[in-house]
Amino acid sequence: MAQKIRTEEGVLRVIPPPGQEAPLPKEGEKNVLITSALPYCNNVPHLGNIIGSTLSADVFSRYSRARNRRTLYICGTDEYGTATETQALKEGITPRELCDKYNVLHKETYEWFDIGFDYFGRTSTPLHSEIAQEIYLNLGKNNLLQKQEKEQTYCEGCPKFLADRFVEGICPHCGFEDARGDQCDGCSRTLDAIELIKPRCLVDKTHVVTTKTSAHMYLKLDTIQPRTEDWIKQSWKAGKWSPNAVINGDGEIVDARLKSGLLPTPLTRDLKWGVPVPVEGEDTLGMKGKVLYVWFDAPIGYPSITANYTPEWKQWWFNPKNVDLYQFMGKDNVYFHTVYWPSVQLGDGRDWTKLHHLSTTEYLNYEGGKFSKSKNRGVFGPAAKETGIPASVWRYYLLSSRPETADAMFSWAECIAANNNVLLNNFGNFVNRTLKFVSSQYDGVIPDGGDVPGPYSPNDNADEEFITNVNSLLKDYIDAMDAVKLRLGLQIVMLISNRGNTYLQASGLNKALIASNPTRCAQVVSRAINLIYVLSSLIYPFMPATSDSITFQLNAPARAVPEVLSNDILAGHTIGTPEHLFKKIEENMAEVWRIKFGGNENAAESAAATPDPLKAVPGQSKKKAAKKSAVAAPLVPDGPKSNEALALEAKIAEQGQAIRELKAKTPKTPELDAEIKAAVDILKGLKLGLENALKQA
Repeated sequence: MAQKIRTEEGVLRVIPPPGQEAPLPKEGEKNVLITSALPYCNNVPHLGNIIGSTLSADVFSRYSRARNRRTLYICGTDEYGTATETQALKEGITPRELCDKYNVLHKETYEWFDIGFDYFGRTSTPLHSEIAQEIYLNLGKNNLLQKQEKEQTYCEGCPKFLADRFVEGICPHCGFEDARGDQCDGCSRTLDAIELIKPRCLVDKTHVVTTKTSAHMYLKLDTIQPRTEDWIKQSWKAGKWSPNAVINGDGEIVDARLKSGLLPTPLTRDLKWGVPVPVEGEDTLGMKGKVLYVWFDAPIGYPSITANYTPEWKQWWFNPKNVDLYQFMGKDNVYFHTVYWPSVQLGDGRDWTKLHHLSTTEYLNYEGGKFSKSKNRGVFGPAAKETGIPASVWRYYLLSSRPETADAMFSWAECIAANNNVLLNNFGNFVNRTLKFVSSQYDGVIPDGGDVPGPYSPNDNADEEFITNVNSLLKDYIDAMDAVKLRLGLQIVMLISNRGNTYLQASGLNKALIASNPTRCAQVVSRAINLIYVLSSLIYPFMPATSDSITFQLNAPARAVPEVLSNDILAGHTIGTPEHLFKKIEENMAEVWRIKFGGNENAAESAAATPDPLKAVPGQSKKKAAKKSAVAAPLVPDGPKSNEALALEAKIAEQGQAIRELKAKTPKTPELDAEIKAAVDILKGLKLGLENALKQA
């Protein structure tokens, strides 16, 4: 197919997608280094974890590439420490086996969500140990380490010193009954395990927990604090941090630990699973056999994972003049990225690339409560795929409700409404309507509307208001994204697509316009096509698969984010075959999914309110559903449905969704017809099973 695309500098995206080649920063250009908080390697992530760090960082990474900025996005699993040992104990496997298992699960989850790291690594590598040990030794050479002998929790039944995560008790600050030995989930304060009231051993809660003395090395945070505070104030201003738990919007330090004065913090632990404490010469300090504390070694994972990706890692991590570091995390990680890790970098003495911009989120909760793996409540990892909702739609909904300033609530009804009302009726409608018009009325060839290549004039006689409005929205989009206001950026994309819809309506684009004013019709079509081309670049950070689908249908290469609307796809260009970007999701699926992912106890509580799939199979017309309802009504018992019936209802709804997707496939082939018939037979069998289950109830 013939391509006629404007190719001047800055029009096309030249920075490759994430993971294709190891980029290196270039002096004199904006180089962007991005990290998302390293997930613990002891569980699969839920939707709140994903929007809190990895997905948000991915959006900014893709935006930076779409601005043709050299970009590196690094993440990986945090594998050392007591969280790993605790989970390995529960699963009856070694910490290494546990990490191997969950590293793969994390990778698979992020890949399905189209989260594109340049490299997703892990902290249990030789390079990680080497870099962490070097930093530790540098801190010692700079007289910033001190030995302290302190009481630690000791289990007389095990018998051994209890690592932080192996002991729980009552928080001395807020009274939370299940505070961990290192941090309280009730008030988010860091703790020393011996502070816990009524401590108990997680290995066996009947064991007697007492205290014994053990020697450890501590980092003199109090000595480093003046330099840390100076750095925070400078970086906050230069990087335009959003207000957080450490510094407010007026530049005032509000963290309680800084205000009361930092104290020396432990760097070593009595564990086996971790980075060995380096001992040079004779072990006069008694550190042999101990490991580095996970709070110390975890942030070192950022540079060490980079080192596992490229031998030129120091060009990114020791280059503060040319590299801007953007870090994404949940609100509970702010202290460690703004105070603790920068203090370590300052104490190390080398010229580290330190935090430029901090992007944090509040919590995403689930349908009126919290995500809970133990209670099967909420969507975890690969389970999102089971719904049949495409990754692009998941990304849109999560990002449109990103908890930037306050906690947000996940809702199935809102997720479905976002797909049907915004993506399908607004964004998808504009793209599909325009492309279909070009295909049907111009044989897929862009007509000549008389516009010259390059930016449209804001003083255009016919479309002055339209062009000016789009250009203003483009400026708003760039300003929002540069400031890492991702939710606002996505809202602006939808405003621009809505402006495209109103443009088509106001211009009266139809067959009659072709007959009455062919030149104006060609102009409207050409400008609408070029607005779609712009939208493909704007939506790329948020929904990369959708962006790829648009450029494929346009038969055009990836466009860079522009500052103004331009005539880039020129007259004579041939587009591809138009296809729908999105499909409708039946509203009654909200109840099905709410039960499926609502937790063990919620399924029974919601049984009476569950819509009977026999009455409303997804994709079935209301008339047929009503008829089916009349036939099936006597089968529905007055009391709660059995667990078997609930399970069958969910399976019927899922099978109905699968059939709808099969029927929407093209081209139609005998093989596809056979697959549809087989799927329908399965649905009939499920319905029969449900009828029997309801009769027996």
